[in-house]
Parts: sequence; C-alpha cells; structure tokens
Amino acid sequence: MLKKIIGADLLTSIVISITVIFCLVFLVVSLKVKDSASSTFAMYAIGGGALPLYLILFSDVATILGAGNFIGHASEGFKEGISHIPFVLGEQGSKIVFALVFAGFAGRFSYITISELMYDLLHRDRVARVISGFLTCIILLAWLAGQAKGLGYIFHQFTDVSPVPIIIFFNVVFVLYTYLGGILSVVWTDLIQGILIVVFGTVFYYLAFAPIDWSPTVLANKLATTAGPDFLSFSHVSTLSLLESFFIGLFGVLAAQIYWQRCFAAKDARTARLGMLISGILVVILVSLTTFVGMTVKALNPDIDPQLAMPWYIMNYMPLAVVAMTYSLILAAAMSSADSLLNSTAVVVVNDIIYPFVPDLTDQQLIVWAKRMTLVIGVLGTFLALYADTIIGMFSKAYSMAGGAIVPVLIIGLLWKRVRNRPFTKGEKNSYLTPWAVRSALVGGAITSALFGIFWGIAISTTLAFVVSLLTRPKEDGQQDLLGRA
Repeated sequence: MLKKIIGADLLTSIVISITVIFCLVFLVVSLKVKDSASSTFAMYAIGGGALPLYLILFSDVATILGAGNFIGHASEGFKEGISHIPFVLGEQGSKIVFALVFAGFAGRFSYITISELMYDLLHRDRVARVISGFLTCIILLAWLAGQAKGLGYIFHQFTDVSPVPIIIFFNVVFVLYTYLGGILSVVWTDLIQGILIVVFGTVFYYLAFAPIDWSPTVLANKLATTAGPDFLSFSHVSTLSLLESFFIGLFGVLAAQIYWQRCFAAKDARTARLGMLISGILVVILVSLTTFVGMTVKALNPDIDPQLAMPWYIMNYMPLAVVAMTYSLILAAAMSSADSLLNSTAVVVVNDIIYPFVPDLTDQQLIVWAKRMTLVIGVLGTFLALYADTIIGMFSKAYSMAGGAIVPVLIIGLLWKRVRNRPFTKGEKNSYLTPWAVRSALVGGAITSALFGIFWGIAISTTLAFVVSLLTRPKEDGQQDLLGRA
C-alpha cells in the first residue's frame, strides 16, 4: 500500500491540506458574489439569464464530471466490463442530444426550471408543475448523494478515516457556499474546478493505463485470465438490457434540471447549445475512459470491493504527486457537481412546488426560501449518501422514474402544437396537452418505470398523455385538426 510506503501521516496531511484550501477558496468566492446573487430570485437561480460561454462551458464540464461518475463508473466497469458502455453512451451521450435538440430552444427563454417551461408553454396546470418538479428533484438528490458518497470512499482510502463523518462534512461544505451565492457562486467556482478537471484529468488518464502499456490487447489478455472471456463481450447481456441501459441514461439526463438551468442562464441560444455540445463530447470520452480504468483494475486485482476499485488503483499505482493531483481532481469534481445539484434542487422546490401556490412571494422571500431549502436538501442528500447501496444504482433508479415520465410528456407537448407553424410563445398554452393528461402521464410513467422498467414507463406516459388529452380536451380544441392548425 502506498500509505505504508510514504507514511500515512504524510498522505493524510496532504489530503487534509488540499481539502482546507479548496473549501477556503470556494468560500471566498461565495462571499464575493453573495450580494449580486441575492439581488433578485432570477439572479440567485439563473444569473439573470446573461452568463457568457466560458462560464456555461466550464460549469457544464464541472457539473457533469462529478465524483459519483468518477467512482461509480469505475466500479461498474470493474463489475460489468464492456457491457456497461451502453449506459455510459446513453447517460453521457444524452448531453450531445440535449445540445443538438433542446439547448438552443431552451436558451431562447429565461425560465428558471424545466417544469416552469412545461407549465407555461404546454399545459398551464399547477398540479402537473408540482409533480414534474418533484420528479426532477429525485434525479438531483441521487446525484448529490453520489458526490458525497464518492468522496467518502476516496477520503477513507487515502486516510483510513471512516467515510461517514467525511460524507457529513462535505455535505456541510457544499451547503455553506451554495447557500451564500446561489448560481453565481456555482458557476464561478465551477470555472476553477472545470479547468482543474480538464488539466488534471488528462494527466490522470494517461498514467492510468500505463500498467497495461496503453494497449487494448494487453488489457484483453489480462482480463481473459482474471475475469473470463465474456467480460469484453456483450454475449452474456441481452439486447433488451443493453437498450434499456442506454435509454435510462438518455431519458434521465434529458429530464435533469441542472442542464436546463444552464441553458436558461446562458446569454443566448448559441451559448447554451455550444456549451453543452462541447462538454457533452468531452464527457463521453472521459467517462468511457473511467469505465476502462475500472476494467484495468479488474485485470490487476479481481478480488477487491468494486466500490473501492478507483481508490485502490490510485493508492497502489500512482506516485505521491499524482495521488495529490488526483485527489484534487476528485474533490473539484465532487464540489462542482454538488453545488450545482444543491442549487438546482432548492430552486426547483421553491419555483415549482412552493411558488405556484403562493404567487405573492417577493424576490427576497423567494431567495430566503431557496436558502432554507438548500439546508433541507443538504440533510436529505447526506441521509441518502449514507444509506444507498451503490452510486450508479441510485442514478439508474432516479433516471428511470424521472426520464420515463417527464421526457415523453415534454416531447409530445412540443410536437403536438395547437398552431403548427408559429413559434412557441411565452404566457400561452401552445400544446393540445390537457392538465389531467399531464398529471396522469407523469404519475403513471414514474410508477411504471420504477416497477417495470423505463420502456414500460415511456409507453404508459406517452399513451396517457395522448389518450387522456383526447378525452378531456376543451370543445374548442375538439374542433381543431388534432395535428395542429396551419
């Protein structure tokens, strides 16, 4: 063990020093922007919808590449081998799909959440807005817990300190600087973290494959001995399972508030599209490499706990300087994702669950509520991190429920327009979707996805959205062409 060679005290001191420096730097950033962030709720939630490309791009990169991805996908690569790649391509490739299909559209508007967009443009129903807000929170909470859980694994491996107090400590830190500065704190700290992730990540992945001579052939030969011939094939996995993994990732991410929030925060549609496209291409590459790192660990030591695959590898195969650098990488990744998730979840709760029923709240009251929710969500995230079995397991269940419910309703609403050739107009119901159709589709799709899988969830959500709309549409809509007026 590297800790025995260099001394546990030295490594522990390095890790603690890096942690303290990061926490202090980000706290200073939060204090500097807190006054601007607290000027209006729109500033706290989306930076006034005027953020430039460099902030959007690095915030996207830093948010996506969290500790949950870094630790979780390595663990799944260790356990599942090449058959985990379809989930990676769905989950991470969805950012590219989002950029090409949705980001430019979202960037035209200054909504605060995806639920607000759907409410204002598609169905105009407060209850449906609350339901979709609740479902988007499920994804955000799972990701938030994943960051703390990933850091707990890493810190324990580096210092022998129990992961439980570490998980609690980091969630306290996440809450503190997100509470102070809202989205402005998030994007400015993400700028620092995103640069660190790109630079340190390049060095890490280069060194990570040195034990197999950077050769897929060497990796395949070693895995044939330690894991068996099926580890590098799809033969033991059904086509349906592979497709389900792909679509769970794809639909789950398309329902994720953090990406819509970045688009609403961007200064224009081009900025939103370009930021997500570049970051999407980058993360497909990096998360795929992370999976192959897990497979490399399997080739070297097939008997360790899969959840500790990445920490074990770092500790046993990286020089001290690279260990410190990699810890900085993981810490930056975790903090950047966690602050984004905290802010997004708090904003969703206030904007989509509280505000629709208390519309007279002032900007300052909304900000106060957002800060309160940041504290509450931090506690919930800590609880989930302590009791969830696996990181990717949390992600997958959350993706299924939200993606299988929200995305079909969104797509049907955008395609089934009341006036076919007219652009979507704010403050107006642009779709034939009805309130009861959206409610039933969201609830039915989420429950079905959780119980029977995302394909059944998508089918149920789609069917209910369309059929119930036909059954409950107003008389004036019944006189229109169901495919939309010219």
